[in-house]
Amino acid sequence: MKILKAGIIGCGGIANGKHMPALKALGGVDLVAFCDLIVERAEKAKREYGTPDALVFTDYKELLKLDLDCVYVCTPNRSHSFITVDALHAGKNVMCEKPMAINSAEAQKMLDAAKETGKILTIGYQGRYRPDSQYLKQECEAGELGEIYFAKANAIRRRAVPTWGVFLNEYEQGGGPLIDIGTHALDLTLWMMNNYKPKSVMGTVYHKLNNDRETGNAWGDWDPEKFTVEDSAFGFIVMENGATIELNASWALNTLDVEEARTMVCGTKAGADMHKGELHINGVKHGKQYVTTPALDSKGVDFYDGTKKGPNEIEQFVFTQAVRGEGEITVKPEQAIVVTQILEAIYTSAKTGKPVYFD
Repeated sequence: MKILKAGIIGCGGIANGKHMPALKALGGVDLVAFCDLIVERAEKAKREYGTPDALVFTDYKELLKLDLDCVYVCTPNRSHSFITVDALHAGKNVMCEKPMAINSAEAQKMLDAAKETGKILTIGYQGRYRPDSQYLKQECEAGELGEIYFAKANAIRRRAVPTWGVFLNEYEQGGGPLIDIGTHALDLTLWMMNNYKPKSVMGTVYHKLNNDRETGNAWGDWDPEKFTVEDSAFGFIVMENGATIELNASWALNTLDVEEARTMVCGTKAGADMHKGELHINGVKHGKQYVTTPALDSKGVDFYDGTKKGPNEIEQFVFTQAVRGEGEITVKPEQAIVVTQILEAIYTSAKTGKPVYFD
């Protein structure tokens, strides 16, 4: 197996919490370059995950001058697009963290660059590699649910507002829970439906709890002065074929009905949901209603190479194998851009009070 040379651009929370540990566990990839605006972060990443001769940068353009097989873009949302475009044109394959970009115009630049250069571009929607997601996708592809015409994409937290980094900064992130965790739920739902043709979107966005002081938040009270993004957002999406999707996203909502990066899909033959951390498939057989709960290994699934890995490791395996020319990426940029288009439409609809229609 070819050992790949990779660089990390953005050595903050998502790089340390997801990408670098997964790459270390997977093996076969040497992290030889690290870049962050805060040099201490890059130096720390090098010590913990890099090769002995790994280089550290504060300017990502200097990192892109190196001979690298792939680059990971793990920066705030606003910089996803221009860093990815530069990396692709520098001849690097790219895994960019979700969401694809801060808006659809920036996402289109990324897609165009991938097509122009012929390099691989994928987006970090690791929820697709969970055991329940993999099983349900197989059911959908086999036609077991029939035509899926109604779905819910849920990303609801009761009180779990991220108070670190730039999560609360609308300029850097483009939004709050909708673009942060709602993006995962929507990606999962569109993937199950295999439907990427939206017709119209109606959305509402709320700033109802931002000014609370005694919050009961999982990560400590947030600063109302810095909480400039929405606390909740909801969308109603109609697809070209008439299918409808409800998208619900919140970091803080007075509800006990919480679940994150989960989908419910209803088809003409059967339905499925991921409520309470389990996959349920329901339908009617021999004139009787039934509910099936597949026995899934919550620690991982046998995937491609027959070894057990978690979703983060599987995500890296799929990407790095594609870079080696052995297999295809699962999350295609042509799919990810539709997620961004719909999220943007929800924000636009909320501001104007009108539906957004797609050509």
